[in-house]
Amino acid sequence: MKGVYSAPGDYIYFKSQVPLHKIPIGTKQWRYYDFGPKAVTPLICLPGTAGTADVCYKQIMALSMKGYRVISVDIPRVWNHQEWIQAFEKFLDAIDVHHIHLYGTSLGGFLAQLFAQHRPRRVRSLILSNSFLDTHEFSAAMPWAPIVSWTPSFLLKRYVLSGIRDGPHEPFIADSVDFVVSQVETLSREDLASRLTLTADAASVGPLLLTDSFITIMDTNDYSAIPQQLKDQLSERYPGARRAQLKSGGDFPFLSRPDEVNLHLQLHLRRVGVEARPDLVPGHSKGGSGGGSSSEENEKKDQDKKDPDDPSKDDQENSESSNEESQIPPPPESSESHSLDGQPLNSAKFFPLSSEDMMVSLLSEFVKQQQTVLPELAMQLWETFAIHLLSLCVSSLYISLNCNQKVRQVL
Repeated sequence: MKGVYSAPGDYIYFKSQVPLHKIPIGTKQWRYYDFGPKAVTPLICLPGTAGTADVCYKQIMALSMKGYRVISVDIPRVWNHQEWIQAFEKFLDAIDVHHIHLYGTSLGGFLAQLFAQHRPRRVRSLILSNSFLDTHEFSAAMPWAPIVSWTPSFLLKRYVLSGIRDGPHEPFIADSVDFVVSQVETLSREDLASRLTLTADAASVGPLLLTDSFITIMDTNDYSAIPQQLKDQLSERYPGARRAQLKSGGDFPFLSRPDEVNLHLQLHLRRVGVEARPDLVPGHSKGGSGGGSSSEENEKKDQDKKDPDDPSKDDQENSESSNEESQIPPPPESSESHSLDGQPLNSAKFFPLSSEDMMVSLLSEFVKQQQTVLPELAMQLWETFAIHLLSLCVSSLYISLNCNQKVRQVL
């Protein structure tokens, strides 16, 4: 019996403290969190196929309190990799961010590498977690990719969730899976279709101008949805990159092992020269003082003296209300429970779909909804269905003939 999922306490606290931004840029709708001192070059988190901007909430809470700026974004509805590069660049221009550090997991890591390849002047460093270099293997596993944009939402969600390993999991990993499953339920059909299109669109990452010393590869050693062969290819491409191996953590270590992930992120940012500014965090105490409004004014004056030409000052003035909301006192230690009692079972079992099952399901769905299909695709679908129907008839005929022969021998 499945339990009713309830959001973790620290996530509820996060939502009450950190504002969610939604801005339209051209035809794209961007949904993101932006938290931490504006004077610091930001770390931008790119989630995987099943993730949203919310999945990195533990990194936002922890790193922003240490004086780092963290931006976590949803992958927008783009339908090819070139469109992703252009859309992401427009997003950075819209929020007035020129240089960035990228932390990408799974599909997000692949998109981060593509952006670093085509826009090398903007990317200062990369952190890649359970990621890959090319999508040819995923493309071969999705022969129905040409009609993914017409696929019903429930089939897309079922396909995405089939990539998550079945339980049982230890409590922290089980919690991370349940949280991601709850986020998948919030994604629309168009969001899922565009992400699967990016995954199935055959492409590979070319050479990067970024030196290997500015790249960190952070993988889990237990299991993940990304085949080990693809992760090994990534390590071979960047032999001089720093390795951050996590003994366990599953597909979502940023949720199941947040302390380890946050430590590696902080070490990476220090190594590539990002200077944290805890003095710019609202509520930060100086010399034992309480950090009231007078100390905030002094901090602002000090910043004006040190960085008179800093373009981020305009951002800081325009987002004054956002900075006031960015006071995150440490959440209570008992805000999240990982006991086995009452453990949500949303992630108990996901049944993977074969290509044949997907074709038959799509046929029945199109017939029910009376949707219009291109003649070529319709012929492919009917041919696949006819082949499987023919094989079923032949096998039935063989069984019948075999039974008749045995009856005749008996008589």
